[in-house]
Amino acid sequence: MKPAIVLLHSSMSSKAQWATLVEQLTPDFRCIPLDLLGYGAAPYPTGAGQGEAYTHTLGHEADAVAEAIAARLAPNEAFHLVGHSFGGVAALHLARRMPQRVRTLTLFEPVAFHLLPQEDAARVEIVTVVGAIMASATDRDATRIFIDYWNRPGAFDAAPASAQDKMIAQIAKVKLDFEALLGEPVCFADLAVLTMPALVISGQHSPASTRSLAAQLAAALPNARALQTRGGHMGPITHGAAINPTIAAFLRDFPQG
Repeated sequence: MKPAIVLLHSSMSSKAQWATLVEQLTPDFRCIPLDLLGYGAAPYPTGAGQGEAYTHTLGHEADAVAEAIAARLAPNEAFHLVGHSFGGVAALHLARRMPQRVRTLTLFEPVAFHLLPQEDAARVEIVTVVGAIMASATDRDATRIFIDYWNRPGAFDAAPASAQDKMIAQIAKVKLDFEALLGEPVCFADLAVLTMPALVISGQHSPASTRSLAAQLAAALPNARALQTRGGHMGPITHGAAINPTIAAFLRDFPQG
C-alpha cells in the first residue's frame, strides 16, 4: 500500500490549494488533503459565533483532523504531514499529539508565533497586526489588513469585488485562527518530541516575522533543515511551480517512513 500524506492548508483557503501537488504525488502516495474547520466543506467550529463563551484552540483543529484521518487510515497507521501557515501550526499540534505516527513533517511558514518569547520582534509584529485586525470597525477593514500583510500593500483593494466578498466572509474564522495560535501554551523546548525528519520552508519575499520564525523553528526541531524558496508567505498558492517539486522531492526521500 502506498504511504499516506495528510495536507493542511492556510487560513482563508481550502484543501483545493494542494490540487497540483496532490497530482504530482499521487503516483507514489495516498494524498489526503483536508479542509480545516470553517473552510471549504468543513463545518464552522461548534459554539463559535453563537453568543456563548467560546475560546478556539488548536486542539479543536487537531480533533477535527484526527477524526478525518481515522476515517481514512488504518488504526495507528503512520503518515507524512504537510502544513502551510495556520495549517502548519495545526500540523505541529497534531504531530506533538501523535509523534509516533508522523513519518515526516513538512512546514511552509507555520505561523506558530506562540513559540516565541513575548519580546521577540516577530511576535511583537504579529501581535500588533492581530490587534489592528481585531480593532477594525468593519470586516472589510479587517480583511484588508490581513490580506495586505501577507501579500503586499494594496493587494486587497486590487482584487475583484467577488474575491473581496469571499475573503470578507472568512475573516471571522481568521480571527479564531489567530486566537488559537496565539493561545497555544507551547514553547520551542516542547518540540523535542518531534524527532521525525522535518523540512521548514520560507519564502524569499515573506514578512520578516515568518522568515525569522521559520529559521528559529528549524533550529529547534531535532531533525530539521531549513530551506528558502521563491515567492512570499502564500508561496504554495502563488509559486507552486517552484515549491511543489521541493516538497515532493523531500517526501520521496522517505517514502516508507
